[in-house]
Amino acid sequence: MTAPAHSCPATAAATAPQPDLAAIKARQQATWASGDFAVIGTTLQIVGESLAEAVDLRAGERVLDVAAGNGNATLAAARRFARVTSTDYVAHLLDKGAARARAEGLEVDFQVADAEALPFADESFDVALSTFGVMFAPDHPRAAGELLRVVRPGGRIGMANWTPEGFIGELFRVIGAHLPPPAGLRSPLRWGDEAALVELFGPQAADIRCTRKLFNFRYLSAAHWIDIFRRYYGPTHKAFAALDEAGQARLYADLERMLLTRNVAGPDSLVVPGEYLEVVITRR
Repeated sequence: MTAPAHSCPATAAATAPQPDLAAIKARQQATWASGDFAVIGTTLQIVGESLAEAVDLRAGERVLDVAAGNGNATLAAARRFARVTSTDYVAHLLDKGAARARAEGLEVDFQVADAEALPFADESFDVALSTFGVMFAPDHPRAAGELLRVVRPGGRIGMANWTPEGFIGELFRVIGAHLPPPAGLRSPLRWGDEAALVELFGPQAADIRCTRKLFNFRYLSAAHWIDIFRRYYGPTHKAFAALDEAGQARLYADLERMLLTRNVAGPDSLVVPGEYLEVVITRR
């Protein structure tokens, strides 16, 4: 989808209880620090490469990767000779990204930072990137405002965000059926909705371009996927840890049913297409 910022209707704000965002953020930080997201994150590298091309990244540009995790967009930008600063609020994920950068001989500045309070001056960067990262910040307007603030006029914001209709959207609904999210918290999947992005960025965007894409999760079987995500993916890891034995069995069964329904590889392997929104915003 390609649309000027002013041509899409904004979504109406729903009346909801006001959650304790500071407490939620602390819980989220503990969630993403649990397991070892880097095991899964490295499989998503192709998304960072695609995003770097979508924003037409140029050598020498100042690039900020926000909620970078283990550095997929970071590495993609550094491979294109950009001057990259990689940030996340989980230090050990940045350590994983730094190890990857060293292995390739890439120069990157790694810095612990919160997506909702970026420690950089206004208009410090030509490009801000985030792959499946900033969408999980609990205060959506504040996180969007920080991305806009640190990018110069005419600069670009590139994001990859899971869609509500896609596989990860369903995964979070399955988890939420067993462990409901805090009351009043807006879903991170709103960042995968075009109209919601216009609401967040439209007033300061010269252009918003959205393309629906697929990332294929490739595993040996449904059981293999569940084992990996149960051990290493923070939200799934925490969900299993919070349930008793019977609850874990029910969650396992629901995840297995979801995976088998979405599998396009037949009985001998697992390939599950995961839809995401590739977003390029040009700042006014």
